Amino acid sequence: MLHHSNLSIMSPNVAVQTPTDRAAFVPAAISVQANTRSQSLAVADRDLEMNFKELEDASNAIAARLETLGVTKDVVVGLYLPRSLGTIVAALGIMKAGGAYLPIDPSSPASRVKFEFNDAGVGIVITNQKLASKLPSGNWSVTSIDDRGRIADEVEGNRLRSNPAESGHLAYVIYTSGSTGTPKGVEITHGALENLIRWHNENFNVTQNDRATHQASPGFDAAVWEVWPYLVAGASVLITDDETRTDPELFRNWLVESATTITFAPTPMAERLIQLQWPANAKLHTLLTGSDTLRRYPHKDLPFKLVNNYGPTECTVVTTSGDVPSGQSVNRLPSIGRPITNMQVFILDEQLRHVPTGVTGNIYIGGVGLARGYRNRPDLTSERFISNPFSNDPSARLYKTGDLGSFSHDGNIHFVGRSDNQAKIRGYRVEPDEVAAALDRYPGVDASVVITRDKGDENELVAYVVAAKKDEEPTEKLLREFLLESLPEYMVPAAFYRLEKIPLNSSGKIDRIALSSLQDQEVLRRDDHVAPRSPVEERLAAMLSTLLRVDKISVTDNFFLLGGNSLLGAQVIARVRDAFGVELSLLSLFEHPTIQELSSEVEGLLLAKLQEMSEEEAVQLLNPAVPQKLSQSSPK
Repeated sequence: MLHHSNLSIMSPNVAVQTPTDRAAFVPAAISVQANTRSQSLAVADRDLEMNFKELEDASNAIAARLETLGVTKDVVVGLYLPRSLGTIVAALGIMKAGGAYLPIDPSSPASRVKFEFNDAGVGIVITNQKLASKLPSGNWSVTSIDDRGRIADEVEGNRLRSNPAESGHLAYVIYTSGSTGTPKGVEITHGALENLIRWHNENFNVTQNDRATHQASPGFDAAVWEVWPYLVAGASVLITDDETRTDPELFRNWLVESATTITFAPTPMAERLIQLQWPANAKLHTLLTGSDTLRRYPHKDLPFKLVNNYGPTECTVVTTSGDVPSGQSVNRLPSIGRPITNMQVFILDEQLRHVPTGVTGNIYIGGVGLARGYRNRPDLTSERFISNPFSNDPSARLYKTGDLGSFSHDGNIHFVGRSDNQAKIRGYRVEPDEVAAALDRYPGVDASVVITRDKGDENELVAYVVAAKKDEEPTEKLLREFLLESLPEYMVPAAFYRLEKIPLNSSGKIDRIALSSLQDQEVLRRDDHVAPRSPVEERLAAMLSTLLRVDKISVTDNFFLLGGNSLLGAQVIARVRDAFGVELSLLSLFEHPTIQELSSEVEGLLLAKLQEMSEEEAVQLLNPAVPQKLSQSSPK
């Protein structure tokens, strides 16, 4: 059954296969800029600058060289270069020759570099002289360039190549991690890239006067978005250095000093930037973000607008986009906006039926921006790119993202999380990002991440926290109490760990794998620890510490907040039976979940039992755990 509320939301964004003019493709559009604005700044880093004429000449030389080597439509050429002017020149030259570029960050392991180049069928790799010796050997020839993208014997001429690509030919291939552990190459066409560029430049009113930044790793598809729309529009692209792009305050200062007007920052960085104070003279008018779940709203005094974006690599960087208003309710995460031009978003159940507004479902994407498929993986392509049941066009497809989301009544989409990242805690399905969002609302927390940890019989949640001020670190007790004000008990993490900063991977996303491998991370300070005060409390503390795998346990700690569950509860009851000869009920454990309360229950049962025992039997039962108040009692 189709729900009309969703259909009305989708109608303004139905994918329309608009005729694509070859002149709008990246190579031709940049050539127009070179002819009309030849001396204007195109690309710059801290040490080098390149105007549009220089960019055109250098990329033409590379294109001419590649043509002599047989590069034509759909031929994939490897790029083994870091973020640099040379990388942009080389990528443009590859597209001018009609080929598609495959960027790989040189910091990647050699085994992964070799796999991707072999898997993609790369026969030519462009690198520089410094990295050529590091490049793994393979069945490919190597073309070396300098830092400005120049090759040794340039071919003169400022002309379009003889074999420009069509809309359906490849512009680039980017490899993403696979759920099976094998990377997969995503094939993006010129038509899909052109749609992204056209939407971006129209939506954000990009002009020749804009100055944008390039800070994403070449192998991260955000780099596509950071470079080509601006060069096509005649704007300037400024390349940040590694130290600046990873430090929020340095990055803010650099944005101000460089008079940057529009920038992209991965979500963790953007969340830090919107918490900083900004000078009134900042030229920045738009901060674009994406790559992770946005959990903070901007304050009203920021001189720029914050725009949240969502899109898998398989859908050409951006699928949905929306401004994030300031002063919104903190009880719901910012939305990911609405579908961009010529893109569709469907939220469906397991039978591919629309779910009602406000109900969580599986996110499927259709439209012009869909990738052609996965490189040399027809099986995986057919699995993830399915026929669109809502289209009359038999060639129309939907991409199954594996993400969860819901439509709100205003037409915006709310990202819920990954279907494979959901945790089941004590029988309940939990989104770790929802818990982290609640943690981030605590005034003393600067940033946090919540992950799932396998605890044998069942999972538990673990929180990693960066304090807003090092000398005012929140305690575990305060965080638990704060979370319980908005979350049910089962969603409160079992453990809280201190971090100096959140680890990020090369794409600027939170590195959850690195977090899960941290073994000796220091726990947050506890100012509420109460040591056992009686032999019964000591024995119960030892039991729970062993079962919960917690080194230090307070008699006031809640068994279930420490990761306990009904299965572990049954083991507690069995161990109490063996140790004290009394029978607790599971209900009793739920009603009295602290050692302090359990001790009173056990002692009460023992006292009743001792009334029926001889003194010798009582001593034998109580040894070695004789409760202080019971030792003063006289059994019958």
